[in-house]
Amino acid sequence: MPTILGQNQYGKAENRVVKITRDGETHHIKDLNVSVALSGDMDDVHYSGSNANVLPTDTTKNTVYAFAKEYGIESAEQFGIHLARHFVTSQEPIHQARIRIEEYAWERIETSDSNSKFIGADEVKHSFVRKGQETRVTQITFDGEKWQVISGLKDLVVMNSTNSEFWGYVKDKYTTLQEAHDRILATQVSARWRYTWSSDEERMPNWEKSYEQARKHMLQAFAETYSLSLQQTLYQMGSRIINSRSEIDEIRFSLPNKHHFLVDLQPFGLKNDNEVYFAADRPYGLIEATVLRDGIEPQIPLDMTNL
Repeated sequence: MPTILGQNQYGKAENRVVKITRDGETHHIKDLNVSVALSGDMDDVHYSGSNANVLPTDTTKNTVYAFAKEYGIESAEQFGIHLARHFVTSQEPIHQARIRIEEYAWERIETSDSNSKFIGADEVKHSFVRKGQETRVTQITFDGEKWQVISGLKDLVVMNSTNSEFWGYVKDKYTTLQEAHDRILATQVSARWRYTWSSDEERMPNWEKSYEQARKHMLQAFAETYSLSLQQTLYQMGSRIINSRSEIDEIRFSLPNKHHFLVDLQPFGLKNDNEVYFAADRPYGLIEATVLRDGIEPQIPLDMTNL
């Protein structure tokens, strides 16, 4: 049977780039993992093997490192925008560029011994420790006219040790779960939000401030919601971000329920008054949903939070 070529793309994945900005004795770190995917007039390379329209993936890798020097890395989003614009506008066969970036955060190491003969607590300007809280992510797509920026985070583990219940659910002959009126609620947040910005004629968001504020509102909503279900908490987290940040129209969450079950201590003659739990890593409930500004059509792919 005859065949035709379908959707295709190519590029260089997981280019690890670390940019050190030296402001006198004070240093700043941006640590990124950058993946480039390009698409356009690529039929010939698939049908005949002609590379006439192919920009080598090694060139895309080199561009990432050169741009880190030439433009610096103000934010993951801004860096991705520079790259996407370059690939689409400099190469006629390339019609769309998609840049995915993970950012790994670092924080300064502070010394507690201000009497150290080597360095004082207020002088630690070039020593860092990798943050283990979450990984910041972004995806920038550009087709020569319109932009789409989807940012977010993954692996942000949060817990409420109380103010969470789960009861009143459907029960059948296979149900063994006991209703809980005071339980631990814990999850590992993966979230992606879509910015309203889509054109060079529009004012670009402050990417760093927007990320910090979205994360802050997400955590505040998690902490302040008296939860009757993880779904309810998810919706409150998304609503808080949408209502607080006008530059964000849509946010998608994937929240695995990190179950904590009370341990039965009665065989040992002990009472477990919501103190000792067994942390089960699998299987786990997986709660996923999108929260949108009213009147907005969803655009974040359902599998985005797995990236």
